[in-house]
Amino acid sequence: MRQLLILIRKEFRQIFRNKSILAIIFVAPMMQLIILPLAANYEIKNISLAVVDHDHSSLSRDLLKDITSSGYFRLLSYGEDYRAAFEEIEKDNADLLIEIPNGFEKKLIRENHEKIFIGINAINGTKAGLAGTYLSGILQKFNRKISLKYQPQIAEATKDSGMEIRTSLWFNQHYNYRLSLVPGILVFLVTLIGGMLTSLNIVSEKEIGTIEQINVSPIRKSNFILGKMIPFWILANLVFTLGLLVSHFVYGIEIQGSLPLLYGILAVYLVAILGYGLLISTFAETQQQAMFINFFFVMIFILMSGLFTPIESMPNWAQKLTWLNPLRYMIEVNRLVILKNSSFNDLLTEFYALLTMAVLFNTFAVWNYKKTS
Repeated sequence: MRQLLILIRKEFRQIFRNKSILAIIFVAPMMQLIILPLAANYEIKNISLAVVDHDHSSLSRDLLKDITSSGYFRLLSYGEDYRAAFEEIEKDNADLLIEIPNGFEKKLIRENHEKIFIGINAINGTKAGLAGTYLSGILQKFNRKISLKYQPQIAEATKDSGMEIRTSLWFNQHYNYRLSLVPGILVFLVTLIGGMLTSLNIVSEKEIGTIEQINVSPIRKSNFILGKMIPFWILANLVFTLGLLVSHFVYGIEIQGSLPLLYGILAVYLVAILGYGLLISTFAETQQQAMFINFFFVMIFILMSGLFTPIESMPNWAQKLTWLNPLRYMIEVNRLVILKNSSFNDLLTEFYALLTMAVLFNTFAVWNYKKTS
């Protein structure tokens, strides 16, 4: 025990002597947690719109006013030349093209139907899909408004028909995307500190040659490994705590669930991530190799974690692959505890998955370390 305490004290001294590591551990994650949710916006706005209006009627102007006043679209060009508007699409200046035909107002009032052409620049699939959804909603409201104005008898007859839909947003009443984004980014930042810095710290011992001295010293390998892992486990918990404070004071996120439950599952998760970092260090011979291996896996972890895209929308094979992603489980835990006040029974799947990964990562890492040392 005394040997382990000496090693832990040594690690803390090395960490606090290096000002750049302190900045990486404490300053960089907090800056990222403040900046990233502000920059990463789930709402698509400022969609560039090119309009070709052959009608120039009051209704075509009303339609254009409804579209541009929605806050999602901005008018890039307006005229009668379709070819010029299409060139804006080809140059990637415009995201959406609307062509209003001649006689639009007359047919809409007299015959109660008319068609307009909508062309969407689908280079950015997400933006194109949302632009089409926004525009469909605006057109539906416009149709309703025209019916009320020019055919009130039909509008009155159909007013009470069909289903009335009322939505209620649970756990995120105002549909604030930061409520789901911030807890996920916090887990990602803790993962970087726990996994990357652990692997780089142990590999640095190989580079400077001290690993050989440790191997021939009376220091037990179990104590050496724990002495490397425990300081970063403690520091990752501190970063997580600072992240919760930033989430509260900067974004106003209130923790609805149990803090002991959250920290308890975080403790298991960090053991898994530290084991992952230790495992990388057994394969890498230099810090550069360790960084590239980390970069490879971290990119997969974050893209397949459900942080930015729902796991349910992924292909079936990708959904199964996320079962091996520890980041996926901890992000889910963070969101459920912070936003939904979930209990331990609700999180049994995530807990057992993280516990299994913690055992497997650390067991294989220790076995491979003994084999390659």
